[in-house]
Amino acid sequence: MDTKKMAKIFKALSNENRLELYLKIAEAHEAGFKTGGECCVADIIACLNIGAPTISHHIKELVNADLITTEKRGKFLICRVNQQLVAEVSEILSLQHK
Repeated sequence: MDTKKMAKIFKALSNENRLELYLKIAEAHEAGFKTGGECCVADIIACLNIGAPTISHHIKELVNADLITTEKRGKFLICRVNQQLVAEVSEILSLQHK
C-alpha cells in the first residue's frame, strides 16, 4: 500500500464523528454472528448525536477511503468493514514497530 492511500485512510479517520461512526460499524462487524458483520445505518443514527445528512456525508468519506462498503436494501443502507484493508493497515503498522 502506498503512502498516498494510507494518508487518505488516516485522514478519513481523523474526524471525531467519522471515527465514532466507523467504530460503531466495526462493533457490528465484531458481533457478526448476530448481524452477519453488517450494520444498518438506521440503527446507529440513534446512538450518535449527528444528523442523518451529516452521517450520510461521513459514510461517503469512509467509502471513498475504502474503509467500508455499503449496500442498499430497500430504504435501508447496510455498511460493512473492509476487512482486507484493515488487515493491510494492521500489517503495515506492525511492521513499523519491528
